[in-house]
Amino acid sequence: MAQLKITLKRSATHRLPKQRKIVKALGLGRVNSSVVKPDNESIRGALFHIAHLIEVEQVND
Repeated sequence: MAQLKITLKRSATHRLPKQRKIVKALGLGRVNSSVVKPDNESIRGALFHIAHLIEVEQVND
């Protein structure tokens, strides 16, 4: 299964509370922090809500 590398490019402060919760739930803390998550529907749905704050790239296993 493919993996997604998610990097926080813009700060989550002063954003909607729902967007801040999603950023925290994904494990992203500071700007330029990155996490690797599985590519599934639940992760894609979360990424859709914060697409303007992040950068996503596909990582091959």
